[in-house]
Amino acid sequence: MSVKVGMVSLGCPKNQMDAELMLAKLEKAGFRITADSGLADVVIVNTCGFIEDAKRESIENILEFAALKNEGRVKKIIVTGCMAERYREEVARELPECDAVIGLGANRDIVDVVREVTAGGTVCSFPDRSCWELDGDRLQTTPSFFAYLRIADGCDNRCTYCAIPLIRGGLRSRTEEAILAEAQTLAQNGVKELILIAQDVTAWGMDIYGESRLPQLLRALCKVEGLHWIRLLYCYPEHITDELLTVMREEEKIVKYLDMPIQHVSEPVLRAMNRRGDAESLKALVGRIREAVPNIVLRTTVMVGFPGESKADFAALCAFVKDVKIERLGCFAYSPEEGTPAAVMDGQVSDKMKQRRRDIVMQEQALVTDAYNTAQVGKVTEVLVESYDRYAECWFGRSAADAPDIDGKVFFTCPAGVRPTVGDFVKVRITDTMDWDLMGEMEE
Repeated sequence: MSVKVGMVSLGCPKNQMDAELMLAKLEKAGFRITADSGLADVVIVNTCGFIEDAKRESIENILEFAALKNEGRVKKIIVTGCMAERYREEVARELPECDAVIGLGANRDIVDVVREVTAGGTVCSFPDRSCWELDGDRLQTTPSFFAYLRIADGCDNRCTYCAIPLIRGGLRSRTEEAILAEAQTLAQNGVKELILIAQDVTAWGMDIYGESRLPQLLRALCKVEGLHWIRLLYCYPEHITDELLTVMREEEKIVKYLDMPIQHVSEPVLRAMNRRGDAESLKALVGRIREAVPNIVLRTTVMVGFPGESKADFAALCAFVKDVKIERLGCFAYSPEEGTPAAVMDGQVSDKMKQRRRDIVMQEQALVTDAYNTAQVGKVTEVLVESYDRYAECWFGRSAADAPDIDGKVFFTCPAGVRPTVGDFVKVRITDTMDWDLMGEMEE
């Protein structure tokens, strides 16, 4: 009987791409992949190590499987991903229940690692990160109608709070040929929404072509048959060019949605973060984007409680949130990460103050989101059907204004006798709002 392997992938979609590459290798090697990791012979925990909460979640998952192992329900535990890459032997030492702890570079050897542990061995391997693959066959773990497409990984921006360069290294772009080939394969397999991801999508190509070529890549992707939506996540504000905005406006397949993490608006805080800009330049950028791409929906993230953040800095951020009215905004409390410059800066803010400031920002944003959602009532929007909610007795999906897992949903009823198909696009007239979500009726 073949060995059953389960995978738990934590953190961001970039980590999920590593998981899909590993799963494809394992399936090709003859292992049985199971979606129920609690019933697997071998469980791979693909950890996140970006911030303290993510590390805590990773450890909790490992300990849950360790308990199952003690009960005899799980035989072997393999730990990989960002936390394993970052803390290496420390993970193996502190979590002896693990049969293997491997770094990102060892993901290419996952078949050998599984074979080794099932034979009774242990593995602790951390080859150079350059061994870590970005190309290759994937076993898609998202629903069949949408997929993430990683165009690069690593980052050269060197923000002082961020551990990503310590974990994943500098920018590594995939070639245009490899990206287009993967996009075509995904489209042939039924993917209708393609979501481009990287640590900094707008930096794609700088390392291999000497310049950002995102606009050209988007033009080429729009020619792939079968794709209906192309969405951009993780765009660095200073790299958003007029050429990119022109492509977004002109290409129908590119959804009018832009994820652009700004982190803060106070110039002193941004400089301490090793980021550029200030409140006025960011306001101007938002205005330029909205003028160039009418009806665009913007998403951003901001951070409160960064070392040295004063009352005036925080007030400037709140004023920006209130005045600029970015449609989608998330707020995080700063988390000091070992090895980053910000972790040893003076002026560390208390956890209580950070949480209080986060709550205030999100209260302001709730008003912005509520006003935006209310303005959608009466409009007809295109919705990608995701599933049926048997408790609410209605269907739900996402509009172009909603990225999976981070934004809201559109819940809708259908005319008598009409039953939409999951993965189809339907027209929905918005009739009401519900917290962060919209409600409506499907049009015939």
